[in-house]
Amino acid sequence: MTYDISLLTAEAVSLLKSLISIPSLSREETQVADFLQNHIEAEGMQTGRKGNNVWCLSPMFDLKKPTILLNSHIDTVRPVNGWRKDPFTPREENGKLYGLGSNDAGASVVSLLQVFLSLCRTTQNYNLIYLASCEEEVSGKGGIESVLPGLPPISFAIVGEPTEMQPAIAEKGLMVLDVTATGRAGHAARNEGDNAIYKVLKDIEWFRDFRFPKESPLLGAVKMSVTVINAGTQHNVVPDKCTFTVDIRSNELYSNEELFAEIKKHITCDAQARSFRLNSSRIDEQHPFVQRAIQAGRIPFGSPTLSDQALMPFPSVKIGPGRSSRSHTADEYVLLKEIEEAIGLYLQLLDGLKL
Repeated sequence: MTYDISLLTAEAVSLLKSLISIPSLSREETQVADFLQNHIEAEGMQTGRKGNNVWCLSPMFDLKKPTILLNSHIDTVRPVNGWRKDPFTPREENGKLYGLGSNDAGASVVSLLQVFLSLCRTTQNYNLIYLASCEEEVSGKGGIESVLPGLPPISFAIVGEPTEMQPAIAEKGLMVLDVTATGRAGHAARNEGDNAIYKVLKDIEWFRDFRFPKESPLLGAVKMSVTVINAGTQHNVVPDKCTFTVDIRSNELYSNEELFAEIKKHITCDAQARSFRLNSSRIDEQHPFVQRAIQAGRIPFGSPTLSDQALMPFPSVKIGPGRSSRSHTADEYVLLKEIEEAIGLYLQLLDGLKL
């Protein structure tokens, strides 16, 4: 089937401008979810809603067919310092559309919706579910994780994130540790107390220097970074407590539980994981969608950044318009031609796909 990519792009850009103009910070997405739900229903589709997650199933849904999920997120981070433009006023200049969330991930939200609406009007070997999820930027439990158990079984997902339309077939996971050393307070002028700061030094050094042996061809080594440290109340009091935070980016060769168990063997301070739920993911390069992308000249890669892929218990590929380096920056923008390219490529890869 032939598609009017120019028309689909114009409609997508118009919708994206509307989305940018509605503030949709994480956990504050109600207004933008209402707007998007109304827009989808105006297209003649029935929608589902849980919290601020909005989804719709392709008409004539057939449980005998495999199901593909098209997903991206409607929430944004807070505007950083340095914006010279109003982050909530969409502005088109020189082929760029400026606005908070334009790149991450509004362009994916609108491109995937256009693709969903187009493919729903064709006969395919699969069902489609379109899901605009919330709380992605904070990995919130009210986001995609709360919706997936209530959806029909999913065989494969496309996660719309700014990857310049290159397929991320692996993604690093995340585990955050809170580490605590306990000492005894005392006067700094006398030989009193047990300094908690000194107790963390060897452990911090270990986090800096240790290397987990298994390295991924796509994602490289597990990366551990001490990012926050807190101790003490005033200069003349020996601190009785010191805490520090460790950001751990896992590869697909370790689960977060395995990493935590190994870490506990090497450190003396008390460590608590905030969560084990954000594991690394990987899809086989021989998957039909990945093979189609390769045939279309796309280059599979491993992504260091986290997305809702981490919460999907089924194969997925992260691929979308825009560039990751523009995310969370002042004067965020997406190129209009990137949206056009995305819609065309999504349709090329999905139309006629057999899972």
